[in-house]
Amino acid sequence: MTETTTDAPAAEAAPAFPVTTGRTLGYHRGAVDAFLASARETFEHGGELAADDIRIASFPLTKGGYVVRDVDAALARVEDAFAARERDRAVRAGGAAAWVERARDEAQVILDHLARARRRKFARTGILTFGYRVDEVDHVASRIVRYLRDGEQLSAEQLRSAAFRMQRGGYREEQVDALLDATVDVILAVR
Repeated sequence: MTETTTDAPAAEAAPAFPVTTGRTLGYHRGAVDAFLASARETFEHGGELAADDIRIASFPLTKGGYVVRDVDAALARVEDAFAARERDRAVRAGGAAAWVERARDEAQVILDHLARARRRKFARTGILTFGYRVDEVDHVASRIVRYLRDGEQLSAEQLRSAAFRMQRGGYREEQVDALLDATVDVILAVR
């Protein structure tokens, strides 16, 4: 029996997400695929990856990349799965009461921070430097307070998708982002 070879390229697998066209940039396909493969491997077989790692994942932008909103939606679902597993493990190890108390303590830290005066909730950038728009961040902060204090509806997805315009002398991005991440952690903890 003789072996035959072909010069035709092997059929490429269909992309995992919709792909951008024209000048629109999207997430680098290889980077996303590698990250998600690693996340799946970790979820199924254990490893170092945690829900927080999923939330802070970032990918280079490129033409012909994956559509950002579709990848972000998938990453939110992966983060939710990791957070649920982490919560289940913590409840088994320390009990539900300890888990709830930890979430309550984290919520109080957030509330204490957001009790600062309006337009002074976070450190500001210099007058020549751009930061998050103060009024927009304060609006989201008031929604967080109403969620934590009064039980008003607020989802992790709403916070994940929060976007702020920029202004000179605005709030420092890293501080706002850290508080949003902490709030997402609390929301996922009490689901």
